Amino acid sequence: MFKKTALFILVVFGLSLGVACVALAAEEAVAEGLPPNVKMAIAIGAGIGIGIAAFGGALGQGRGLAAALEGIARNPAATGKMFGPMIIGLAMIESLVIYAFVISIIMVLKI
Repeated sequence: MFKKTALFILVVFGLSLGVACVALAAEEAVAEGLPPNVKMAIAIGAGIGIGIAAFGGALGQGRGLAAALEGIARNPAATGKMFGPMIIGLAMIESLVIYAFVISIIMVLKI
């Protein structure tokens, strides 16, 4: 089950990356001459991309926090040792969501 989920996430990420690369490669002058259906597809792709990134980030943060809090509940003396890596892990997960947001904004501004 985990392998299928990981493969699905990898495929979705690859497709999102491919769409972003194509959209970012378009020049400003070319973007103005795009047909309306292509502009609509770029906007929908940006929305779906940020939605998937936010969903994945929320799942990752939830699992990370659950594991950290479970470890703290088992051994309260380890709170200081677990707090720093937990915050760094949450920041890394959130940075990926922010990168997806920036790419989506760039794609939409190219329309």
